[in-house]
Amino acid sequence: MIDVPYIETQKVPIIYPKGIELYIKREDRTHIYISGNKYRKLKYNIIEAIQRGYKRLITFGGAYSNHIAATAYAGKLAGIRTIGVIRGDELATKVAENPTLCFAHDCGMQFYFVSREHFRQKQTDAFKEELAQLFGDYYYVPEGGTNALAIKGTEEILTPEDEIYDYIATAVGTGGTIAGLINSAFVHQKVLGFPALKGEFLEEELKKWVHNFDNWTLIHDYNLGGYAKINEDLISFLNDFFRQTHIPLDPIYTGKMVYGLTDLIKKGYFPPNSKIMAIHTGGLQGIYGMNQKLSKTKKQIINYEQEIN
Repeated sequence: MIDVPYIETQKVPIIYPKGIELYIKREDRTHIYISGNKYRKLKYNIIEAIQRGYKRLITFGGAYSNHIAATAYAGKLAGIRTIGVIRGDELATKVAENPTLCFAHDCGMQFYFVSREHFRQKQTDAFKEELAQLFGDYYYVPEGGTNALAIKGTEEILTPEDEIYDYIATAVGTGGTIAGLINSAFVHQKVLGFPALKGEFLEEELKKWVHNFDNWTLIHDYNLGGYAKINEDLISFLNDFFRQTHIPLDPIYTGKMVYGLTDLIKKGYFPPNSKIMAIHTGGLQGIYGMNQKLSKTKKQIINYEQEIN
């Protein structure tokens, strides 16, 4: 795997009330194609797969999955064959229309398209055996990439210089990133998670992975109705934030987190003079697909595409 460059933390050049300061750690700049938390999650899994002699790696995702795109490129880089189990068998004839799947295919990923109902069985022994019959012996990486080795990687996000912050914030998908942050946070820090999914199940999931149960909380008020749900207010916020900061945010994860943080600051959630560091977990490749959807309905698009190349 690649070496991670120095990750810059940028102060957001917006004046917030009560002396509060917001910073963004640019994990999206770890690598152009394996950015943010995806690099952290895949790093030790790829190393493990190679050390154990696996020739192929199987993972799972949807049509616009950041994880699928990143895994495909990581496999190409490491010389290990990748197979993506894709939710939605109707997509099998639409790969050319989908920028994420096109990219993964160009990286050498093979696809196995399954129905949404069948996809829900992906963690069962029967499904795993089905994959073994089809593809042979393989290294298994779950949807979203979260497992013990992924958390080992996300525990490396925080560095000694991050001790100056009072709050660490991150978007939450499968929980691997926030688990690593919880385990590595400094004793005085509070970790805030902004789930992209509806539901309270994440709290129980996280308890399987974390060492500390007192230094974190999940804030469920900003998922805008569920995964990949967006509205005009969010798109306007993303475009306005970019105009003010030149920091591009994705609409599924990091954008909703910063949208939520901004609202919480306005509502007085944070004590005066708080220093908040938000983790930019990448995901910018998904903007192309989101803008395709928005354009079809003649809605405002995310207008900084030129900045994410």
